[in-house]
Amino acid sequence: MAALMDYRDLALDLLQKARAAGADAADVLIAEGTDFSVSVRKGEIETLKDAGSKALGIRVFVGRRTANSFSSDFSGGACAALVNDTVAMARATGEDPAAGLPEETFSAESLELGTYDSTVAAQPTAERIEWARRAEAAALRAFPEITNSQGASYGSGEGNVVLANSLGFLGSYRSSSVSLSVVPVAERDGQMERDSWYTMGRGLGDLLSPEEVGRIAAERTVRRLGARKVATCEVPVVFDPEMASELLSEVFGALTGYAVFRNATFLKDRLGELVCSPLLTVVDEGRRPRGLGSRPFDGEGQPTRRNVPIEAGVLRHYLCDSYSARKIGARPTGSARRGVAGGPGVGAGNLYFAAGTTSPEDILGSVERGLYVTDLIGSGVDLVSGDYSQGAAGHWIEKGRLAHAVHEVTIAGNLKQMLLDVDAVGTDLEFRSAVTAPTLRIKKMTVSGS
Repeated sequence: MAALMDYRDLALDLLQKARAAGADAADVLIAEGTDFSVSVRKGEIETLKDAGSKALGIRVFVGRRTANSFSSDFSGGACAALVNDTVAMARATGEDPAAGLPEETFSAESLELGTYDSTVAAQPTAERIEWARRAEAAALRAFPEITNSQGASYGSGEGNVVLANSLGFLGSYRSSSVSLSVVPVAERDGQMERDSWYTMGRGLGDLLSPEEVGRIAAERTVRRLGARKVATCEVPVVFDPEMASELLSEVFGALTGYAVFRNATFLKDRLGELVCSPLLTVVDEGRRPRGLGSRPFDGEGQPTRRNVPIEAGVLRHYLCDSYSARKIGARPTGSARRGVAGGPGVGAGNLYFAAGTTSPEDILGSVERGLYVTDLIGSGVDLVSGDYSQGAAGHWIEKGRLAHAVHEVTIAGNLKQMLLDVDAVGTDLEFRSAVTAPTLRIKKMTVSGS
């Protein structure tokens, strides 16, 4: 990577050029990184990529008119032309009263969040490939029913980000990530099923061993054999942590300032009201040590922080960047996310449902008849009405035990009621990704099957 000071100097130079060209305000984002990935199937390499990239993006404001441009050409002539063209585009656009940099300016903080781990870059390429092979081999030998594989994948990357704006903000941070996954296939009595497992983190020490990833993937896959439909019914539905995380992602979409001013959320005008079960608290923690969504500042230079938009079921605030905050009369929450190619939007840091007090075993054990969901298919959520309908697979619960696998069913309800109907939250919160959750039980949903 180029020296960090080079990026800072370049960012400041671009801001100076923007002001000289007639911009009233501007910000610059510069990013450089590496990206490695390999996929293997039956021990043979199918795809292999090792690439580097760099790009810069500039956003300028002429009054309340704005424009964005980006380029991967860092040469002086190209940067000068980019700035001039962007300012010209801004002059040609319509005014937007909400456009502009944040009202408050903060100095970049020197924080050690553990977002960068040198072990990722230090791992030899041959070892990265071997990890994928080891994970797949462990899955294939775990059970006789594991007869095939859709492959194993190893991915890693490093990044360096510099953000500067004309209000005086100048900050940077480095990041790294690494992941390993495998998708085995099982067969019994002519029926084939697949499932998967993964591990990811900032560095190699955050990962499960390849053998553990393969073993868990194989167990999950074999457990799906013998799957069948169930008769249509209304029963309790238990979401495993991975599926509860997907549910949380839907809730996040309803919590953004953009959803509010676009009238695209059932949570509009609900501040201070009970919108979920009192057992549910939503946390977006932007500075969790080694968190996969952690960073010291957001896409506008605002300090990241711990947001609690829903506390014990009560909607406390929405998540906003400066634009959406202006649109709804709120304050930015350090939630701006952006790439070099455009302006900010609202994104999550480390988003999770807070852990509850009931073990996942007790949650299942208290269900007389119900569905344990381990896979969701497609997307069927209307954030305006709350209507929810998704294909699902998992396991049927009888008298507190997993009786048999279930597939080809649909679970349906209304997200507004589903959130209120959460009657158990598990203790099993693990930060395996940037969006995570414990086991959740909803006291009643419609399961449509045969």
